[in-house]
Amino acid sequence: MSNETSPVTWFEIGTDDPDAARQFYGEMFGWTFEVDGNYSVITTGPGHSLQGGIQDTAGPLPQGTPPAYAVPCIQVSDVAAMCDRTVDLGGKVIVPVTSTPPGIVYAHVADPSGNHIGLFTPPPAA
Repeated sequence: MSNETSPVTWFEIGTDDPDAARQFYGEMFGWTFEVDGNYSVITTGPGHSLQGGIQDTAGPLPQGTPPAYAVPCIQVSDVAAMCDRTVDLGGKVIVPVTSTPPGIVYAHVADPSGNHIGLFTPPPAA
């Protein structure tokens, strides 16, 4: 068992219609968006530390990525190790460890009941 704390520091919404998602969440909650290609970074409000993103699932993505989802993303120090631990504890890996050009490493896993959770490590500090 690790002594590391693992806060929920990000959430992600996957959709094949990101324009509609931005409109819905913007109007519903007042969120703002910074669009970068097929990803939109969400800001939930001034001074809020929890942020999120909208992933356009209509384009090419890692195998196992569902077409629509909303998932809390838990920050961990080693995504691959946590994927192994997920399997050891009876869960499964849905989206394998993936790295993005900015240096984010992520995976999607499911707990033994099938609940979907994102794991990620932020890019190294510059």
